[in-house]
Amino acid sequence: MYIKKILIVITIIGLVVAAFFANYVYKVMLKPNTAFNNETAYIIIPSDATYNDVREQLVPLLIDIDAFDALAEQKKYTTHIRAGRFQIKKGMNNNDIINSIRSVNLPVKLSFNNQETLEKLAGRVASQIEVDSIELLKAMKDPVFLTENNFKEETALGMYLPNSYEVFWNTSAEGFRNRMLKEYNRFWNATRTQKAKDIGLSKNEVITLASIVYEESKQKSEQPRVAGVYINRLKKGIPLQADPTLKFAAYKLPKYKNTIIKRVLNVHKNIESPYNTYRNQGLPPGLIAMPDISAIDAVLNYEKHKYIYFAADAKRFGFHKFAKTLAQHNANARQYHSYLNAQGVKK
Repeated sequence: MYIKKILIVITIIGLVVAAFFANYVYKVMLKPNTAFNNETAYIIIPSDATYNDVREQLVPLLIDIDAFDALAEQKKYTTHIRAGRFQIKKGMNNNDIINSIRSVNLPVKLSFNNQETLEKLAGRVASQIEVDSIELLKAMKDPVFLTENNFKEETALGMYLPNSYEVFWNTSAEGFRNRMLKEYNRFWNATRTQKAKDIGLSKNEVITLASIVYEESKQKSEQPRVAGVYINRLKKGIPLQADPTLKFAAYKLPKYKNTIIKRVLNVHKNIESPYNTYRNQGLPPGLIAMPDISAIDAVLNYEKHKYIYFAADAKRFGFHKFAKTLAQHNANARQYHSYLNAQGVKK
């Protein structure tokens, strides 16, 4: 009888311990532990983050942070932090949360448009991912990388095609740069490469010309015609005489710092610069801005015509009037100059 009582007591104790353990496991591992009402929440973990840094982000998102701490310690997450952007879904338990923030780094959508310089591009990119602009700029201007991939500092901006890309938030400067090189090489497929050869321009020259076309006209429907004018000039050995290149040259001078040139004047045409396409024949050394893909394709698929000149159309803002003769061009230009005078635009 005595032994039977002992066995009963032991059984009861065992059941109590098992129940306690089951409750502990449920509470620590299986019980939903999210405190937010949205379907998802996101945390961003820097590369140098400690567990306390992660914990600080989790406190407002979880019901029981102590239970999370216990499992994080058990699963060694506290000493194996991973950087990136991670998702926590409503109703997740601690085990699911740890698995998510330890192994499911989600990409972010990074986008940039027509940045004028590598410096501005680096700043734009750095505002969207972890790496800072100084490291990005260093990677972008790395002379070894540029030489190996047929770029110079003047043409390096052409490798970055304005678009939206999915990248990891903790992508390094070199990782971002190398990803953009892959996108660039993907863009220059066999068809585009052959079209550049048919025109007689290198890839860098195509994008340099596209940057001028884009600065001349933001109208996609007109860009192939503008490109055709410049192609005609290149073939005939006529200077491009592109006003945007004069502005680009001027803005590099202290005199024009923090100014906006609304009207190109003769004084600008006398600026000593390889980007002055009034004084120098052919294309400038590199891009004057980052062109849209539409402008690049406009050069590759330029409109075949006999126009040599174009001037802004005073009656259709953003469009141009095209001419085959200098006399017609001068007439078009006078109309536009009259419009500027009427608007009081002097410089």
